[in-house]
Amino acid sequence: MLWRSRRVSRRAVAVLSALAFVGVGGSGPGYAPAAEPAPARPPDRCADESADAADAARGRIGRDVHDTRHYTTAERAAIERRTDRILARKNAAAGSQGDVQATEIRRIPVYFHVIRSKSGKGGVSNKRIDRQIKVLNRTYAGRESDAAANTSFRFDLKDRTRYRNTRWFNGNRSLKMRRITRQGGRRALNIWTLNLDVLGIATFPWQQADRPKLDGIRVHFRSVPGGSLTHYNRGKTATHESGHWLGLWHTFQGGCAAPGDHVGDTPAEATPSQGCPEGKDTCGSSGKDPIHNYMDYSYDTCYNQFTSGQNSRMNNMWAAYRA
Repeated sequence: MLWRSRRVSRRAVAVLSALAFVGVGGSGPGYAPAAEPAPARPPDRCADESADAADAARGRIGRDVHDTRHYTTAERAAIERRTDRILARKNAAAGSQGDVQATEIRRIPVYFHVIRSKSGKGGVSNKRIDRQIKVLNRTYAGRESDAAANTSFRFDLKDRTRYRNTRWFNGNRSLKMRRITRQGGRRALNIWTLNLDVLGIATFPWQQADRPKLDGIRVHFRSVPGGSLTHYNRGKTATHESGHWLGLWHTFQGGCAAPGDHVGDTPAEATPSQGCPEGKDTCGSSGKDPIHNYMDYSYDTCYNQFTSGQNSRMNNMWAAYRA
C-alpha cells in the first residue's frame, strides 16, 4: 500500500497549538481523571466504523450499531480474494529473498492520544498508559494462558499527546480529530481515548490506503487499566480493537456457517458472549464457543488468548497491507 504524506493545514496547526499538550512525559491542568461513577450498564464492546459518516448529524455513536463495519458475506469474500492476490504478488516479487508472510517479531510503534473535555474530564495518566502498553504486550505474547499463542506482534510506545476539546471527547467530529492528530505511517498504531457510548471502534488494515489519516483504534477512556468500567477496565478493549486493526474478525463472525471468522482453530460461534459463560456451545459440532478468545465479547477477566490461526491471519494481513 502507498502511504500518503501527512499534511496539516495552517488552521489545523493553530488548533493543535491551542489544544495539545504533547510529549511522552506530558502533564498539565486536568491531567488527573476526575472521580466519576461507572455507567449504569457497560457500553457495547465495539461500534461500527461506518458510523463516522453520521457523526455530524447524530453527534454521538449509538449503542445499538453493529460491531466494527458491517460487511456482507460477498464483501468479506472479496476482501479475502484481494488479500490472497496481494500476498501472491508480493511473494512472487520477493522471490529467493523469502516469504513476505514470515513470522518474525513485528514491533509496532504506538501513538497514544488522550482526548479530554475542557474541564479535564477523561484524563488518563502516564502510569495508566504504560500499563495499557504492558497489557497489549502481555496479551499478544500469549502470557495469560497455556492455550494462548505467542503472536508475532509487540508494541512500543513512541509518543503521548493530550488534547482538550469537549466535542472530540464526547465522540463528535471524530473524522476531523483523527485527521489532525494521527501520527506515524501505515505500520503505526494510533490509540485515542475518549468518552464513547461503546467500548471501542477500530479500522481494518484493508481500509488504510483509502483512509490513512483515520487509521487506528478508539477506546473508552475508562477501559484503560485502572478505569471505572466494571468488567471492562483491564485494558483488553485495546487488545480486542487492535486485533481488528491487524485484520481479525470476531469469533462469532458469520455465526455457525463457514467460513466464519476465516480462522481454522477458532470454533464457530452463533452469538457473541456476555460475561464468561463457561460451557457455552451455540454451534454444536464445531466445539465449545471460544469465550476466552480476545475477539469474542466476553469480560476482560474472561479473555486470555489468541490462537495460532489468528496469529497466521494477522501476519498475512500485515504482509498484505502494512509491510
